[in-house]
Amino acid sequence: MDNPLSVVVAGGGSAGHVEPALATADAVRRLRPDARITALGTEKGLDTRLIPARGYPLELIPPVPLPRKPGADLARLPYRVVRSVHRTRKVLREVRADVVVGFGGYVALPAYLAAASMRLPIVVHEANARAGIANKVGARFAREVVAAVPGSGLAGARVIGIPLRRAIADLDRAGLRAQAREHFGLDPQAPVLLVFGGSQGARSLNEAVAAAVPALTAAGVWVLHAHGPKHEPTVEAPGYVPVPYLERMDLAYAAADVALCRAGAMTVAEVSTVGLPAIYVPLPHGNGEQALNARPVVDAGGGVLVPDAELTGERVASLVTDLATHPDRLAETAAAARRSGHAGADETLAQTVLEVAAGAGRPAAASGRRA
Repeated sequence: MDNPLSVVVAGGGSAGHVEPALATADAVRRLRPDARITALGTEKGLDTRLIPARGYPLELIPPVPLPRKPGADLARLPYRVVRSVHRTRKVLREVRADVVVGFGGYVALPAYLAAASMRLPIVVHEANARAGIANKVGARFAREVVAAVPGSGLAGARVIGIPLRRAIADLDRAGLRAQAREHFGLDPQAPVLLVFGGSQGARSLNEAVAAAVPALTAAGVWVLHAHGPKHEPTVEAPGYVPVPYLERMDLAYAAADVALCRAGAMTVAEVSTVGLPAIYVPLPHGNGEQALNARPVVDAGGGVLVPDAELTGERVASLVTDLATHPDRLAETAAAARRSGHAGADETLAQTVLEVAAGAGRPAAASGRRA
């Protein structure tokens, strides 16, 4: 086509916004190889590294962080919004945008306002259990609103899960198990606990795991522990494998039998989709959102919730050994986790985007086919 379908994804600012945006972009490209896809982002955060690395053009716009308290930042907010919307409108005109897909965060609000002012169709995806301000605004103008879990606060939102990259959504844990165990130097047969608290680690998880290692290794459980680059491990033991950071999360998931982790939206989505039983430890501050993220998986039998204040080495050792050393119970929990996941969220959202574009006058028939 001389004028191919132009899709703009607005999900910059953090990996939790960027990754679903890029997974959706990948799915749109599979369904419509002729589509032109542009990503909006900012100079802050991971945008300038993650987005170009995935092969998508990145257009930088001024971020619009929304102050939570009165002050100078709040007074400057109108100017920042106007400046960012003006820049975004320029980008949308240059790429001849047909539809804008927003995922919340710093770039979503100006994207929604710019698209609405140009009467471009909008699709909103909310990853968290409680919608942020940007998506609440965007939902007022959107043709379609979708969410990861029920109860996001966006009226009429259709629950589809979180779009994930295919390396995770299609992960064959059993098929990669031997390769993954060898990659990390883990025992090929022993049960393995995977511990991670995000890219920087998590102090309470680190402390609890250090206290649990003697009991875990005595029970024959190996521990793969991503402790964070700023936190040195405080324990040494055969069967305990500490690493600062996990470059290959797919292999980490494949190597593990049980996970101990936070309950951020992306973490819950990935862990449940790959069918990994988990002990979710929500962040102890904020509005309780992380516990809500994990609740559907826990209610389905795919894991347990442990408050941060109750996380001890004894609790970790008891929960892990009770699960990891009972194959039938482990298999049942893994199956429940996988059933609660949404492995096809990326293509569900991509198809929604194409349908919205078609409703606005652009052809939605795929020139490719579903992967």
